[in-house]
Formats: sequence, structure tokens, C-alpha cells
Amino acid sequence: MNRLSTSWGAFTLTRHPEDPRDPLRAWDASDEYLLGHLADTGTDLSGTVVVLGDRWGALVTALRATGPGELVQITDSYLGGEATRTNLARAGAGPDAVRLLTTQDPPPERIDVLLVRVPKSLALLEDQLHRLAPAVHEGTVVVGTGMVKEIHTSTLKLFERILGPTRTSLAVKKARLIHTTPGPAAPGPNPWPYRYDLPADTPAPGLPGRTVTNHAGVFCADRLDIGTRFLLAHLPRGLGRARVADLGCGNGVVGLAVALAEPEAELVFTDESYQAVASARENFRAHAGDGRAAEFLVGDGLADLAPGSVDLVLNNPPFHSHQATTDRTARRMFADARRALRPGGELWVVGNRHLGHHVTLRRIFGNAELVASDPKFVILRAVRR
Repeated sequence: MNRLSTSWGAFTLTRHPEDPRDPLRAWDASDEYLLGHLADTGTDLSGTVVVLGDRWGALVTALRATGPGELVQITDSYLGGEATRTNLARAGAGPDAVRLLTTQDPPPERIDVLLVRVPKSLALLEDQLHRLAPAVHEGTVVVGTGMVKEIHTSTLKLFERILGPTRTSLAVKKARLIHTTPGPAAPGPNPWPYRYDLPADTPAPGLPGRTVTNHAGVFCADRLDIGTRFLLAHLPRGLGRARVADLGCGNGVVGLAVALAEPEAELVFTDESYQAVASARENFRAHAGDGRAAEFLVGDGLADLAPGSVDLVLNNPPFHSHQATTDRTARRMFADARRALRPGGELWVVGNRHLGHHVTLRRIFGNAELVASDPKFVILRAVRR
């Protein structure tokens, strides 16, 4: 928990889920820089203010105190959305104080102030700027923010091509602002979602040559991820009627491979990204066959599943939280999998060799077995005792 001081007051902010041991803050210098700029320039916030990519709700929580006409947050992160709700409530804001939208929802029809926290994914930024551009008018104030290491020439070119002339500020505490003047830009069609055919050597029965859909922001959206490829080559077989969860499903290719190879298996696709689950749903419906049912959950891992309700969990965990390198997400995923698995159920994990997931799995499950390895990756199997 930490305090963000602004011209409109100080706010206690947390990430989601709250963990007092987590050293990572719920805001950074780029959030602070943007809020200070809005206050110093007296930006008119009486119209519709849209905040894109507010990671943990720091921006909308502070801006809510200014009493804007309409405040809208757009996020691809379920966890970020939940953190926003918690932080707003802690600040005394009612449940309708901010209109909370996902990247899959229709955007507002008019935007008077557009504030953009630059995401890690340039593709997600491109897609969302395309979606928001029709609502931007000549009088719209457009300000982006990010740490210096997050803002590149390609970032500025996106703002300029899609919205209008763009410049950057001086750096303050290693953060920058992006200023765009909306004008007669000609961005062309939105290239997202992106589709490609799985290569002929994809190591899973039924997958080669199939077209997969990837919404912007999905990990490795333009090709088959090499870690996923390695897992596909070593998936367990003979699952029968098992209930299988693709945890952190991304575009759902792993779960789809199971569905194609195991006609009686029951699939659950879950991710905290709305873009990811939308991709997985489209790919499953396109290739799993008419009438094949599956669950698609945007949420906090397997939290929506009852304890002991899953036979197999397949997982390719991330080791970043935005720009921070951390194993916290993987640890939470493993603990979540243990809770959701029935006794005798298994968690299969693919990861880079150097991450040491076997140590974490042994701590949580009491066991970890090496299934396969190559110079870069390992696949580990842990059993719920």
C-alpha cells in the first residue's frame, strides 16, 4: 500500500490482489507527471475524460476528486480493473463514480480529454488509438505518459499517424509526456485483430495450417511462441473426460490442441486479459467443431473455479508485471492451480530454464518432475497430493 500525493489530495493505492509483502507500487513517476501537468495547466476536465491503460487505477482515483463531467477508464486488465474499484472505494468514490470499460467494449462516442498510459504492447496501443480516433475532435486534449524506457520513436509515430501532430516533453524522474494535437490524420484501417496460419511443423495433431486470431496485446500475437511450441510437443495424452484448464490462455492454442486431440475433454480458458480471452474464444469456436462447449473466463487465474474441480492445468506463466520482472504472478498461478485441482490432478508448466519454477512448485505442491527440456525451456509436472 502506498500514498500518491497530488494537487487534489493524497490517495492510498494498492495493486490487486492486495499483498503487504509486494514491494511494487500501484503508481509510478509517469502517473505523477501526468497528474501534475493537468493541475499546473488547468486542463478543462468538465467534459468526457477517457483514461486508457490506467494500470492500477491511480489516474482515475486522483482525477475523480476533480469532479470531471464524465470519467471513463479503458483497460485490458481484469486485475487492473479490480484494483481501480478498490482504490476508488477507499477514496470514498461511489460505484458509479467512474465508467469502467474494457478494451473489448464500445468506446465513448465523444472524447474531450484523452489520457494514455503507454502500455507495454505497442500493438495494443495501436488498436486502441484506432478505436478511439473517431471520438476525438479538434478540441480534444490528448496527453500520453510513460517512463522514458517505454516511449520510443515507434510510439510517437503511432500517435502522429492515428491522431495528429505529436511532440514529447522533457524527462522528469525518468518519465515523459506525449502531447498530440488532433488533426486530419489518415491512419488507414485498424490491422487488429491479426490472423495467421499455424506453420506446417506445429507439433500438435490437427493444428498445422489452421488460422488463428489474435487480438492486439496478446503475447506473441504475430507468430507461434517458442515456449508454447515446446509445450505443444509434449502435451499429456489419453485424457478422456478430464476437465482441463488453460491457465493464462493467451490466444488459446494450447487448450485448442487439447480439444482437437481429446474429443471428450472439457476445456476451460482463463486469462486476466480481455483481449486474450476474446482471441481464445474465437479460435475455439472456429476450429473445435459445432456444439463443442468450453468455458471462457476473464478473471484472477482460476479463482472462479471451485476447489478440486479440475483434473489438469496447463500453464505458460509470465515473468513480468508490466515493466517489472517478477515471479509473483507465477507463484500465484501455481498456488491457484493447486487449490483448483482435485487430488491426483496435475499442473504442467513450461518456462525458461533459468526461472527456477521447480523450486516454487516443490514449495507449493511438495513435488516437481521434469517432463522435457531443451537448451532454453523446461516442462515441469506437479501433482496435487
